[in-house]
Amino acid sequence: MAKKRPQTKAKRPQLTDGARAAGADGNFPVVGAREPCPCGSGRRYKACHGRAAAHAVTELVHRPFEGLPGECDWVALRELVPAATVELPLKDGLPDGVPSVTLATVLPMAWPALRREDGSVLLGLQNDTSSGDISRDLADTLRRALVADPGSPVQARRAPADGPRLQDLLDPEGAFEPVVHSGFEFWVPDPENATPEVAASLERANSAAIPTVKLSGVDSAYWCETPEKNHLRWVMPHSEERLLDALARLHAAGRSSLGEGTRLVGSFRAHGLTVPVWDLPTGVGAEDVEKPAAEFAERLAEALAADAPLTSDERRARGGLTNRQVTLS
Repeated sequence: MAKKRPQTKAKRPQLTDGARAAGADGNFPVVGAREPCPCGSGRRYKACHGRAAAHAVTELVHRPFEGLPGECDWVALRELVPAATVELPLKDGLPDGVPSVTLATVLPMAWPALRREDGSVLLGLQNDTSSGDISRDLADTLRRALVADPGSPVQARRAPADGPRLQDLLDPEGAFEPVVHSGFEFWVPDPENATPEVAASLERANSAAIPTVKLSGVDSAYWCETPEKNHLRWVMPHSEERLLDALARLHAAGRSSLGEGTRLVGSFRAHGLTVPVWDLPTGVGAEDVEKPAAEFAERLAEALAADAPLTSDERRARGGLTNRQVTLS
């Protein structure tokens, strides 16, 4: 067995003037783990202030999009929708030389972000992130994209543990209105003249995209088409326990379907929200479930308002729904 390193009781490192200039509040820029800590202690960063920073970076944020307009649609675009874009209004307005900022589900070559030749910014949502806080990672990417050279992608990196989150950068009163696309032609202003690499990536992405439509009559519900059957996946803002109780009440009463041949089959759990899923017959399109979905929303509101204990049938229905729940994140 390896010997334990003897523990010594040392005084808390004091900030030097240089360190105060870097971060007077005790928050320091991210440096290499084996580099000297910016606080001036003489210890390596990983053995000093890097410990707290590493914990902050890896700690999982259960609902990273909470507080943003359109939280349910953020979750849908992150996990369920292949091709979509949303214009993002910034809290302090657009910087000079940046005509627009657009959130995109996916970018070519899985770039985290892209600054186009005209200065506009595309921010990718469905990328792997380096910490447990997607919002902080995306905010770091967005800030770097705003100052990147036009015509260049933004590379991935570890976001500073004390950096801003999307909630700090985006207009809290701004609208969040996703536009769902049939393909990824929005990647480039002129798809016909795209580089060979981008054109090949575009072709691969388009061939793999599942046809998806956002319903217009209810919030955050997305119809999709698969070879065997169609589905409706509906991201809901209610607390999980309350929503499952309400769905169980409707299911036990035979009121949870969206019409003949449709069936509530379970739910996803994603970024702190619950996403009920219905199986639909192949011939049922998005327009066919608009009215049934609106009617279901009314039934669900009634069930959510009920506070009586679940009956035995409702408890069994709830157990069945819980057993068919899949966690995406």
